[in-house]
Amino acid sequence: MRRALRVVSDAASPDPDGELDPEAALAAVAGGDLDAFGRLYDDLALLVFGVARRVVRDPSRAEEVTQEVFTEVWRQATRFDPARGSVRTWVLTIAHRRAVDTVRSSQASRAREEHVARREPVEVAGPEEAVVTADEHEGVRRCLDSLTPLQSQAVRLAYYQGFTYPQVAEMLGRPLPTVKTRMRDGLIRLRDCLEGHDGA
Repeated sequence: MRRALRVVSDAASPDPDGELDPEAALAAVAGGDLDAFGRLYDDLALLVFGVARRVVRDPSRAEEVTQEVFTEVWRQATRFDPARGSVRTWVLTIAHRRAVDTVRSSQASRAREEHVARREPVEVAGPEEAVVTADEHEGVRRCLDSLTPLQSQAVRLAYYQGFTYPQVAEMLGRPLPTVKTRMRDGLIRLRDCLEGHDGA
């Protein structure tokens, strides 16, 4: 970010009465004026922190949101449209959106963890029918270890950690069709292995 900074006009200088003109400051920020950005931060940071804290509750997370907001302000300054409201309104709208996104992300993460924790055995047609949780079958871990590394990772991520196929593909850095194929092959091998243990 610093490489883009350059000194521009002093349009963001305080008014004679000592108050900052946010609109002038943001215009200067859009031109790469770091000093104007600092003054705008000083003028609005407490307001942004207050909005964030009311939403996320936790002070440390509110501080993180505040930093994210001003990073966005720096990057998006050129896109501000004065016809749609004041700079303060624009910045506080960003703050509220960022804070809400943070809460939603946290809630989604907790919900996913709770879902995995209380998850019932997978019940789907085909080879997946033989897949059960590790606690319900002593041979599952041994059978998983018998798969290829990619098969084992894909099955663990999808069926024991609750990730979707696209998420698994992204996490493993492999094309989605490849992951689907390896997972199906792995499930077939896992089914055969589990059936072998049941018949032993």
